[in-house]
Amino acid sequence: MAKQDYYALLGVSRSATDEEIKKAYRKLAIQYHPDRNPDDKKSEDKFKEITEAYETLGDTKKREMYDKFGHTQGGNPFGGGAGGPFGGGAGGGFGRTYSGNNGGGGDPFQDIFGDVFGEVFGASKGGPRPRQRNQKGADLRYTLSITLEEAAAGCEKVISFLRNTGSKEENAKLAVTVPAGVKDNQKLKLTGEGDGSSTGPSGDLYVILQIQEHSLFKRDENDIVLELPVSYIDAILGTSLEVPTLTGRVLIKIPPGTHTGQALRLKGKGLPKMGGFGSGDMLIKVLIDTPQEVSATEKELLNKLSQTAAETPLIKEYKEKVQKLSKYTKS
Repeated sequence: MAKQDYYALLGVSRSATDEEIKKAYRKLAIQYHPDRNPDDKKSEDKFKEITEAYETLGDTKKREMYDKFGHTQGGNPFGGGAGGPFGGGAGGGFGRTYSGNNGGGGDPFQDIFGDVFGEVFGASKGGPRPRQRNQKGADLRYTLSITLEEAAAGCEKVISFLRNTGSKEENAKLAVTVPAGVKDNQKLKLTGEGDGSSTGPSGDLYVILQIQEHSLFKRDENDIVLELPVSYIDAILGTSLEVPTLTGRVLIKIPPGTHTGQALRLKGKGLPKMGGFGSGDMLIKVLIDTPQEVSATEKELLNKLSQTAAETPLIKEYKEKVQKLSKYTKS
């Protein structure tokens, strides 16, 4: 009798992942296991077939050969023949040790049958317990608040947190190195610093960085934005002003005739880029600050100025647009 396609036996597509194949086999193995179906020859035969299929598809090299050549004449060259890969008969001892790499080494049947045995026999019913798998300790999260200056320069912070060592809880202290240029909500992984485990490696600690809101600066990727108020007189005449940056104060020039919203750029005064490939810039956005009240003397001077001052560029441009529009608009 011709053998049924292994993929069809397990109910998966030919493009199924290793994990999908493993899950499909585990489900079928629990369903057709001889100890769950005593004296049922059909279930016994089905169990042998799906086990033979998994022995081939669960091994990377055997699966590649099967995909190329399928079943060869005279039986299955990949698995254990009619008796299945384990030897023995229906419900018999699973005596064979699987040596395939399953794409990454280890025994793929050990993990599956640990669960299968637990569900077929039931540990609470006095049956054999599955082998205990290597269980990694739980991962932990810690939120660390830092300033924008600390994010720009990098820093080292000592954190305190509670973790489980596997047998008890302990107060742990760790020094965390924050690299320059980190972003808000970026994660730092500290391998093995999470909860401990009695059967496997310790979990990891994930430090979540939260950058505090700055009173003056706003961040735009690696650039820093500063809104700088400038008096209307300084904007007209031009001036020099001292402004803060992430690394100290610098003197900048405000050109005569500067308008509100105009941006001045300071190259390299932003945050460093991760990996050490340069820095962002600092953008100074000028805001023309108009007084709400003026003195009598100032008002008199401004009135005289308004009589002789030339029309400003934006107002002139606006009037020209309105004039063009009025030609096509009826009142």
